[in-house]
Amino acid sequence: MMRQLFPRITWIVISILAGVALLLPVLNLCFPDGHPLHISSYVLGIVAKFMCYALAALALDLVWGYTGILSLGHGVFFALGAYAHGMYLMRAIGHDGVYQSDLPDFMVFLDWKAYPWYWAMTDSFLYCMALVILVPGILAFVFGFFAFRSRIKGVYFSIITQAMTYAFMLLFFRNDTGFGGNNGFTDFKRLLGFSLTSPGTKAVLFLITLCCLIGALVLCRWIVTSKLGRVLQGVRDSESRLMFIGYNPLWFKLFVWTLSAMLCSIAGALYVPQVGIINPSEMSPANSIEMVIWAAVGGRGTLLGPIIGAFSVNGLKSWFTAAFPDLWLYALGLLFILVTLFMQQGILGVLAKLKKSQEIA
Repeated sequence: MMRQLFPRITWIVISILAGVALLLPVLNLCFPDGHPLHISSYVLGIVAKFMCYALAALALDLVWGYTGILSLGHGVFFALGAYAHGMYLMRAIGHDGVYQSDLPDFMVFLDWKAYPWYWAMTDSFLYCMALVILVPGILAFVFGFFAFRSRIKGVYFSIITQAMTYAFMLLFFRNDTGFGGNNGFTDFKRLLGFSLTSPGTKAVLFLITLCCLIGALVLCRWIVTSKLGRVLQGVRDSESRLMFIGYNPLWFKLFVWTLSAMLCSIAGALYVPQVGIINPSEMSPANSIEMVIWAAVGGRGTLLGPIIGAFSVNGLKSWFTAAFPDLWLYALGLLFILVTLFMQQGILGVLAKLKKSQEIA
């Protein structure tokens, strides 16, 4: 079965890259600072953050690359997962905050007297993990049901998804919503009793993120190579013809849209304890557009391409914002234009053409 998901050479490459990734936390823990083989916690955190972005790009590719649904609102699902996990992390601070109160510091500062009702049970890790799945899943299901039932698609669907994420961003910027307003959640201390600054905790979070990324890749690949996947590609290529032969696209689109939202939310939940902050800027329309760029640069409709694109674009961003901090958005726009004009199949498409030309030669 595993051989059917990817060709043997692809599994070899995935195994090598996963093995290299597995070495990073080992080198971080086993060798002291200054040792030639030591990997700093900063590098480990950067790679972990990129893996979270790669998981979000993979989730987007499932709906865009294989079903033809271009979402410009996946940033809201990413952020909701981060906020759901962040609620637990804020409760886990306990009395170690600046004000040493039962309430988080931002609530004390804003003169809240008690937790709002929707914070109930958020001191339970399992409950918050359920929120990570259920809240974005329910939002995506309800939003998708009314949008797909009304046969909204193409650029119109993209516009309303962007409007959705912009509306949520404005809502979460408000101080009276109970989510920290402009500052969001930060200053996390512990996760399940373990210090988030501990190298061991960081290594475990890194490994969990890697496992989730590989697991999501296998799950998505299994879906797109199954009969369900062929129906999803039929929705992308000719939805009207699919309806004529007896399929109802609504439920197929709704399934993949909801699953994609949940995967993106899991990426956000993994992101927040490793980066240490979540605020409404993660819901900005620009962030959702960046996810589209990751998928396009790597090669949409390939699953592996968006992962490559997420690492490539964010690696370039890390360097560019340090060297030319005011010019990154211009560079990002230019990159998207160049990919659209000259690399429509992305990095993997270019590699495939090079391989084909070598075989012909």
